[in-house]
Amino acid sequence: MNKSLYLFIALFALASANVQAGNPDRQGEAGAPELLMNPWARSAGLHSMNTSNVVGVEAMMLNIAGLARIPKTEVIFGHSNYLKGTGITTNAIGLSQKIGKNSALGISIMTLDFGDIQRTTTFQPGGTGSTFSPRFSNFGIGFSHNFENKVSVGVLGRAVSQGVEDVTATGICLDAGVQYTTGEKENFKFGISLRNIGGRMQFRGEGLSKEIEIPAFDTEHGIVVNQRSTSFEMQSVLNIGLSYDYYLSGNSRLTGLANYTSNAFSEDQLGAGLEFSFNELFMLRAAYKLDFGNVASEGTVNSEPLYTGLAAGATLNIPTSKKAGAPRIALDYAYRQTKIYDGTHNISVRINL
Repeated sequence: MNKSLYLFIALFALASANVQAGNPDRQGEAGAPELLMNPWARSAGLHSMNTSNVVGVEAMMLNIAGLARIPKTEVIFGHSNYLKGTGITTNAIGLSQKIGKNSALGISIMTLDFGDIQRTTTFQPGGTGSTFSPRFSNFGIGFSHNFENKVSVGVLGRAVSQGVEDVTATGICLDAGVQYTTGEKENFKFGISLRNIGGRMQFRGEGLSKEIEIPAFDTEHGIVVNQRSTSFEMQSVLNIGLSYDYYLSGNSRLTGLANYTSNAFSEDQLGAGLEFSFNELFMLRAAYKLDFGNVASEGTVNSEPLYTGLAAGATLNIPTSKKAGAPRIALDYAYRQTKIYDGTHNISVRINL
């Protein structure tokens, strides 16, 4: 490993150390919550805690360093029923492509669908008869390089957009990550990722304008006043994780993992999980995550995070032929327990070429 790589890791660790740790007093001050919504079922089944061993397209959500750890090409389509009962869904598509022997480039697109919301006004609180639907989306492009198959690093840029017809907010954020593997069979894996670091976002548009009447002598003049909305930060997060693969008899594998998440705008989180794999054809996984404390205000209901608790999932990974290295099509499913509503369900279709 060359000196420049050591320098990169040292600088990354230093930058990570400067990120503000969990701060419940700032909860609710950040925006763009969709940046923390995982649309991919395989990692969602582990509560998005596989920072150390996530690979391919899903690495663009958790740790971009894992993007390069794919054989050649990977395509994923993801759909989730967010907080079942709210009518909110997410849809995502991602592509990762190997470049040369040790590098990879990836792109991902994610959108939220809120359905049709009834439009109301001050004078028509019961509804105007028309509907609208907010537009939330983000687009990411990332690059990752693997050094001697031991250390991989990556960086990702993401454009974020939110809005309705006449009010929008846009922003750009960056992710960076490192993964390290060691052991006789590369059993032990360690990962660090720093996500959603960027400037502030602010809503702008004609929807923030209002016409008012100014009295002048014997008449009134109408003028348009532009209201300025308060800018907000994005959900910056630091993840530190590790995992270990236990190889059992009959081509089976049992992986244990643990992960620590430092949230800049809420409590820090800690969790662990297990994944069992039979010949990489069928997988079962489960994880549990908890907060270091619950945020509560006097006279209000305890506001612990949505996803404190259990997550579980399964994968069916089907090769297209018996040849070694043949393309595979995988179906992933995940369920995450939530404090309110009936949980979040994720389904993904993954194609490895």
